[in-house]
Amino acid sequence: MILTLFKVKRMAKLGVKSLFEHKLRSFLTALGIIFGVGSVIAMLAIGEGASFEAREQIRSMGSRNVILKSRKPPETSTNTGTNRNLSVYGLTYNDALRIKTLFPAAQVQIPSRIISERIRRGAQRPPGRIVGTVPWYLDGGGLEIARGRFINEEDVRGVANVVVLDEATAQLLFPLSTPIGQNIFLGNQPFHVVGTVRPIRKPEKGDGAKTDTHGAYIPISAARKRFGEILATRSTGSFAMEKVELHELTVTAPDDDSVVPLADNIRAMLREFHKQEDFEIVIPLELLKQAEATKRIFNIVLGSIAAISLLVGGIGIMNIMLASVTERTREIGIRRALGATRSDIVLQFLAEALLLSLAGGMIGLALGVGIPKIVTRFAGLATIVRPESLLLAFGISLCIGIVFGIYPAMRAAALSPIEALRHE
Repeated sequence: MILTLFKVKRMAKLGVKSLFEHKLRSFLTALGIIFGVGSVIAMLAIGEGASFEAREQIRSMGSRNVILKSRKPPETSTNTGTNRNLSVYGLTYNDALRIKTLFPAAQVQIPSRIISERIRRGAQRPPGRIVGTVPWYLDGGGLEIARGRFINEEDVRGVANVVVLDEATAQLLFPLSTPIGQNIFLGNQPFHVVGTVRPIRKPEKGDGAKTDTHGAYIPISAARKRFGEILATRSTGSFAMEKVELHELTVTAPDDDSVVPLADNIRAMLREFHKQEDFEIVIPLELLKQAEATKRIFNIVLGSIAAISLLVGGIGIMNIMLASVTERTREIGIRRALGATRSDIVLQFLAEALLLSLAGGMIGLALGVGIPKIVTRFAGLATIVRPESLLLAFGISLCIGIVFGIYPAMRAAALSPIEALRHE
């Protein structure tokens, strides 16, 4: 055992000495492994980051939620030839009552209406939508109270003109003062600011995550009373009106197993009471499963593309080792004449190939960790480097060193000592 370890150590020293005698050639040979390992880690990190962002956005919708949305059907999307066209479509308050009655185990959680009015304070008119909703809107995840409070049940019962702003909108309207207790206008209606909200997950600098927030949140009763249910839109030569009671309705299933059956039952019920397909149903749990499957395929594709670089690097190692065998034919003959066995020759050349792939793999690891950080900083894409991707890329590089180093080593060992000594 001691003799074997001594032999391996001696062969490693000889390999290092041989590689350092041709520094530039050794470095150029290792470049294939360096870029191969780096690209495998970087591509997997970019794919993992993109997949993580997609899964987090879906999870923020709630894995047990069934999200119903109003959708304008194709039949009502065109004008009838008159200047006034009233389109009635989408979810209704009766739909929410039917769901609550027919599916008592589910929770009709978050009804909301989108109001197409401008948010303004003086000359400031920041972009953003107005959402009429309920006190438990925050239970859906994604937002949290930053200052003040959210809408409460008393606001809904009293049809109060109170508003909660998201932080970005509040900053634009009140750049030098606190918004709490101030008044703003939603359309032509005055509203009192009682609080601000912010995303639960704050995007960091260079992070590709985006959080979709609206501009203002008001009690759903105030949205219905102050702005009505008819939305007017003007375009060149026409004036169209739409009546939508609810733009979105979130229903929460009692457990994960009942999410899809609940969605199917709600879809059947809505089709019975709606003459047109003026709604759509989003099931975050199914989207999450699709995202997981897509992630696996994505990683396999990216990993396979990057692995080609490692394969090219392995071919480069084999090529340079074959050239080395030819250059050192006389050296091999002398070693055999002095008593070196074929296994000694195999071990010597295999050690050189392994050292090349080992050095390339270690530099590639540093490159693979650095590239995702650069991508995140300058491209704004989220990247995640997982330990298993580091081990995978480094392990593959070592295997390539062994696989592509065996043939040159065997060829060197197969040389006849007499013929090798005659070689010039």
